[in-house]
Amino acid sequence: MDLSKVKMIVTDMDGTLLNSHHEVSDLFFELFEELKRRNILFVAASGRQYNSIIDKLRTIKSDIIVVAENGGYVMNNEVEILSTLLPKDQQRAILETLSEVDNINPVLCGKQGAYLTGDSETFADLLRQYYSAFEIVEDLSQVDAEILKIAIYHFESSEKYIYPSVKHLEGDLKVKVSGPNWVDISSPNANKGFALQKLQEMYAITPEETMVFGDYNNDLEMLALASFSFAMENAHPNVKRVANFSTTSNDDFGVERVLEKLLT
Repeated sequence: MDLSKVKMIVTDMDGTLLNSHHEVSDLFFELFEELKRRNILFVAASGRQYNSIIDKLRTIKSDIIVVAENGGYVMNNEVEILSTLLPKDQQRAILETLSEVDNINPVLCGKQGAYLTGDSETFADLLRQYYSAFEIVEDLSQVDAEILKIAIYHFESSEKYIYPSVKHLEGDLKVKVSGPNWVDISSPNANKGFALQKLQEMYAITPEETMVFGDYNNDLEMLALASFSFAMENAHPNVKRVANFSTTSNDDFGVERVLEKLLT
């Protein structure tokens, strides 16, 4: 495996770069300095909101590109590169569908923050792991803000208890099981692959010069755009099927181990 041509590295956050405690390792930050010295672009691509990604990577925020909200919002050093909004009529249709589903926690994800109802204090506490800026409102349908996606959380299983109720929306919308507990619904072009393709075009970087790490279904489109696509050991079976390579788990420095090989 010849990694010498790699010019861009893209990694998911939860389950990939972040360990099970939602932490970025000190080793990664050391390796990043060498990536920067070699002019290799680094992209953090996550279903998280922009502010939450920046909180995890604050010391290097001026030197990275952030793909937030599953590709719906792309920023480079506070400059917006791309945003793909979810139209109001589609928001209403999704919320109507979700009103028929029990035991779920919907979140409207906007550019400036997220919005949820106060139905579950337990969920609000959990949300702080993923969203550093959110507001509790009485009615999600009355939120007047630029919305990028709707994220839905189930405490047991998103694949089992949420996805069957919303999969009929696929086609007109992008419906992604983005984690063990999350389903994300957005406009069709609001995905990590669409965002990565734009970045590849912008920086004239080919798939053969791109390295991508992922662990869940919302990473599939971007993995397909990289010759050096890596599935984490803890990845969903779908990710392991499409990735060209594999690495160790997020708790065993899976991303860092490959970066070390790249930088030797």
